[in-house]
Amino acid sequence: MPLKAFRGPKVWLWRWRRNPLKRRADVVEAWVVLGACLLTVLAGVLAGLAAAGSVEDGLARERAAWRPAVARVVAQVPGSSRRHGSHASSTGERIWAEVRWTVPDGSAHTGQVRVEPGSKPGTPVTVWTDPQGHLVSRPTTASEAAFRATLIGLLVGVSAAAVPFVAGLAVRGRLERRRMEAWDTEWSRLGPQWGRMV
Repeated sequence: MPLKAFRGPKVWLWRWRRNPLKRRADVVEAWVVLGACLLTVLAGVLAGLAAAGSVEDGLARERAAWRPAVARVVAQVPGSSRRHGSHASSTGERIWAEVRWTVPDGSAHTGQVRVEPGSKPGTPVTVWTDPQGHLVSRPTTASEAAFRATLIGLLVGVSAAAVPFVAGLAVRGRLERRRMEAWDTEWSRLGPQWGRMV
């Protein structure tokens, strides 16, 4: 006969139903499990949404504030130009070089960016700058920002959910150990009497 035949029907929310055999420890464990589940879901969802929203807002501000500018190469860049079919240019490798650009307020700035090998002085290069005119990386597109925000939100959400989940497991394990100790104590008291009755 399968073991399933000896089990009673599955009862939902059995931990909260009235039962004369239910001990105080069972009630505490039921509330600990429920509380840990609720906190795990809430912490994960809220932390994940907050992190994703913060990342997406920050990237949107960058897209709005950062602007492309045309910079000019300051000095001759080593290597051969793409027209001469150099090995460096054929592999797409770029070389660091100093460039100069002017911001809307008229002040000139210089910085290092990667350019094609063999670029001559005055060669135009597109760079991205912040409102102060400092070099920045190309801002993310809206789709890239959404993907990055979702990924970071998931990672933060899972990390935040792990805290109440692990805490709930630890408390439940401690309650289980206390229950087993109580059973051992009870059995050491009643076990000899049970043996005599048999």
